Amino acid sequence: MTRKESYRQMVLRYNKERQRNILARPGAHQFVLVLDQLKAGFNVGKIFRSAEAFGAGAVHLVNIGPFDPAPAKGSFRKVPAIFYENFADCHADLSGQGYRFFLLDPEGDASLCATELPLKSAFVLGHEEFGCSFVPQDYPEMQRLTIPQFGSVQSLNVSIAASLVMYEYVRQRQSNEGRERPKSLRD
Repeated sequence: MTRKESYRQMVLRYNKERQRNILARPGAHQFVLVLDQLKAGFNVGKIFRSAEAFGAGAVHLVNIGPFDPAPAKGSFRKVPAIFYENFADCHADLSGQGYRFFLLDPEGDASLCATELPLKSAFVLGHEEFGCSFVPQDYPEMQRLTIPQFGSVQSLNVSIAASLVMYEYVRQRQSNEGRERPKSLRD
Protein backbone atom coordinates (compact mmCIF):
# COMPACT_ATOMS: atom_id res chain seq x y z
CA MET A 1 0.00 0.00 0.00
CA THR A 2 1.40 3.39 -0.93
CA ARG A 3 1.69 6.24 1.54
CA LYS A 4 -1.15 8.07 -0.21
CA GLU A 5 -3.43 5.00 -0.01
CA SER A 6 -2.52 4.49 3.65
CA TYR A 7 -3.40 8.11 4.44
CA ARG A 8 -6.70 7.79 2.58
CA GLN A 9 -7.58 4.66 4.58
CA MET A 10 -6.74 6.47 7.82
CA VAL A 11 -8.99 9.41 6.88
CA LEU A 12 -11.83 6.99 6.08
CA ARG A 13 -11.42 5.33 9.51
CA TYR A 14 -11.29 8.75 11.17
CA ASN A 15 -14.46 9.98 9.47
CA LYS A 16 -16.32 6.78 10.37
CA GLU A 17 -15.24 6.97 14.02
CA ARG A 18 -15.97 10.71 14.21
CA GLN A 19 -19.56 10.00 13.15
CA ARG A 20 -19.83 7.37 15.89
CA ASN A 21 -18.42 9.87 18.39
CA ILE A 22 -21.74 11.73 18.27
CA LEU A 23 -23.13 9.01 20.55
CA ALA A 24 -20.26 9.28 23.10
CA ARG A 25 -21.19 10.04 26.69
CA PRO A 26 -19.10 11.81 29.36
CA GLY A 27 -17.13 9.55 31.68
CA ALA A 28 -17.36 9.27 35.45
CA HIS A 29 -15.35 12.45 36.11
CA GLN A 30 -15.80 16.11 35.24
CA PHE A 31 -12.23 16.84 34.13
CA VAL A 32 -11.60 17.51 30.45
CA LEU A 33 -8.51 17.47 28.29
CA VAL A 34 -7.74 20.27 25.86
CA LEU A 35 -5.41 19.09 23.10
CA ASP A 36 -4.00 22.27 21.61
CA GLN A 37 -2.60 21.87 18.08
CA LEU A 38 -1.08 18.42 18.71
CA LYS A 39 0.38 16.54 15.79
CA ALA A 40 -2.39 14.42 14.36
CA GLY A 41 -0.31 11.27 14.74
CA PHE A 42 -0.66 8.40 17.18
CA ASN A 43 -0.69 10.51 20.36
CA VAL A 44 -4.22 11.82 19.90
CA GLY A 45 -5.65 8.30 19.62
CA LYS A 46 -3.63 7.13 22.61
CA ILE A 47 -4.89 10.06 24.66
CA PHE A 48 -8.49 9.09 23.86
CA ARG A 49 -7.74 5.57 25.04
CA SER A 50 -6.41 6.86 28.37
CA ALA A 51 -9.24 9.41 28.65
CA GLU A 52 -11.77 6.61 28.39
CA ALA A 53 -9.88 4.51 30.96
CA PHE A 54 -9.76 7.39 33.48
CA GLY A 55 -13.38 8.51 32.90
CA ALA A 56 -12.80 11.90 31.24
CA GLY A 57 -15.79 14.14 30.70
CA ALA A 58 -14.57 15.03 27.19
CA VAL A 59 -11.59 15.74 25.01
CA HIS A 60 -11.48 19.18 23.38
CA LEU A 61 -9.40 19.33 20.21
CA VAL A 62 -8.03 22.71 19.10
CA ASN A 63 -6.81 22.96 15.52
CA ILE A 64 -6.21 19.21 15.10
CA GLY A 65 -6.84 17.57 11.76
CA PRO A 66 -7.77 13.95 11.03
CA PHE A 67 -5.85 11.42 13.11
CA ASP A 68 -5.59 7.66 13.08
CA PRO A 69 -8.23 6.35 15.52
CA ALA A 70 -6.67 2.86 15.62
CA PRO A 71 -4.46 3.53 18.70
CA ALA A 72 -7.62 4.58 20.59
CA LYS A 73 -8.82 0.95 20.46
CA GLY A 74 -12.45 2.08 20.12
CA SER A 75 -12.24 4.85 22.74
CA PHE A 76 -12.68 7.64 20.18
CA ARG A 77 -16.31 6.60 19.88
CA LYS A 78 -16.78 6.51 23.69
CA VAL A 79 -15.33 9.84 24.87
CA PRO A 80 -17.03 13.02 23.65
CA ALA A 81 -14.81 14.99 21.26
CA ILE A 82 -15.40 18.71 20.86
CA PHE A 83 -13.61 20.45 18.01
CA TYR A 84 -12.42 24.07 17.83
CA GLU A 85 -10.44 26.07 15.33
CA ASN A 86 -8.79 28.20 18.02
CA PHE A 87 -8.05 28.11 21.73
CA ALA A 88 -9.98 31.30 22.55
CA ASP A 89 -13.30 29.66 21.60
CA CYS A 90 -12.49 26.56 23.66
CA HIS A 91 -11.46 28.70 26.63
CA ALA A 92 -14.67 30.74 26.42
CA ASP A 93 -16.85 27.61 26.30
CA LEU A 94 -15.17 25.89 29.23
CA SER A 95 -14.83 29.07 31.31
CA GLY A 96 -18.56 29.58 30.90
CA GLN A 97 -19.08 26.10 32.37
CA GLY A 98 -16.94 26.92 35.41
CA TYR A 99 -13.76 25.07 34.48
CA ARG A 100 -10.38 25.99 35.94
CA PHE A 101 -7.50 25.70 33.47
CA PHE A 102 -4.15 23.99 33.98
CA LEU A 103 -1.42 24.12 31.35
CA LEU A 104 1.03 21.23 31.49
CA ASP A 105 4.42 22.82 31.02
CA PRO A 106 7.93 21.52 31.82
CA GLU A 107 8.68 25.07 33.06
CA GLY A 108 5.48 25.22 35.16
CA ASP A 109 5.10 27.17 38.39
CA ALA A 110 3.67 24.35 40.50
CA SER A 111 4.11 20.60 40.77
CA LEU A 112 1.17 18.47 39.66
CA CYS A 113 1.59 16.37 42.80
CA ALA A 114 1.37 19.42 45.11
CA THR A 115 -1.67 21.01 43.45
CA GLU A 116 -5.21 20.40 44.59
CA LEU A 117 -7.23 19.85 41.42
CA PRO A 118 -10.82 21.13 41.45
CA LEU A 119 -13.74 19.02 40.31
CA LYS A 120 -14.00 20.99 37.04
CA SER A 121 -10.40 20.87 35.82
CA ALA A 122 -9.40 21.50 32.20
CA PHE A 123 -5.92 20.17 31.40
CA VAL A 124 -4.28 21.86 28.42
CA LEU A 125 -1.61 19.94 26.52
CA GLY A 126 0.27 21.63 23.70
CA HIS A 127 2.32 20.50 20.74
CA GLU A 128 5.44 18.60 21.87
CA GLU A 129 7.76 20.77 19.81
CA PHE A 130 5.99 24.12 19.48
CA GLY A 131 3.98 24.28 22.71
CA CYS A 132 0.56 25.87 22.89
CA SER A 133 -1.07 27.97 20.18
CA PHE A 134 -1.75 30.88 22.51
CA VAL A 135 0.30 33.19 24.72
CA PRO A 136 -0.10 31.85 28.28
CA GLN A 137 0.18 35.37 29.71
CA ASP A 138 -3.09 36.21 27.91
CA TYR A 139 -4.80 33.80 30.33
CA PRO A 140 -3.45 34.85 33.75
CA GLU A 141 -5.90 32.60 35.63
CA MET A 142 -4.41 29.52 33.97
CA GLN A 143 -2.04 27.70 36.30
CA ARG A 144 1.07 26.17 34.76
CA LEU A 145 1.78 22.70 36.16
CA THR A 146 4.89 20.62 35.85
CA ILE A 147 5.19 16.87 36.29
CA PRO A 148 8.12 16.05 38.59
CA GLN A 149 10.96 14.40 36.69
CA PHE A 150 14.32 13.26 37.98
CA GLY A 151 16.22 12.28 34.83
CA SER A 152 17.89 14.41 32.21
CA VAL A 153 14.97 14.28 29.73
CA GLN A 154 13.40 17.72 29.35
CA SER A 155 9.80 16.59 28.86
CA LEU A 156 7.54 13.57 28.58
CA ASN A 157 5.64 12.30 25.57
CA VAL A 158 2.32 14.15 25.47
CA SER A 159 0.21 10.98 25.75
CA ILE A 160 2.20 9.92 28.84
CA ALA A 161 1.82 13.41 30.38
CA ALA A 162 -1.94 13.28 29.72
CA SER A 163 -2.19 9.89 31.43
CA LEU A 164 -0.26 11.13 34.46
CA VAL A 165 -2.43 14.21 34.96
CA MET A 166 -5.61 12.14 34.61
CA TYR A 167 -4.28 9.60 37.10
CA GLU A 168 -3.48 12.36 39.61
CA TYR A 169 -6.96 13.85 39.21
CA VAL A 170 -8.62 10.46 39.83
CA ARG A 171 -6.25 9.70 42.73
CA GLN A 172 -7.23 12.96 44.41
CA ARG A 173 -10.94 12.28 43.92
CA GLN A 174 -10.63 8.84 45.47
CA SER A 175 -8.71 10.05 48.50
CA ASN A 176 -10.88 13.18 48.92
CA GLU A 177 -14.12 11.22 48.72
CA GLY A 178 -12.95 8.68 51.28
CA ARG A 179 -13.37 5.77 48.92
CA GLU A 180 -11.52 2.63 49.74
CA ARG A 181 -8.54 2.19 47.49
CA PRO A 182 -8.61 -0.82 45.15
CA LYS A 183 -6.96 -3.89 46.66
CA SER A 184 -4.12 -3.70 44.12
CA LEU A 185 -3.18 -0.22 45.43
CA ARG A 186 -3.22 -0.96 49.17
CA ASP A 187 0.05 -1.18 51.09
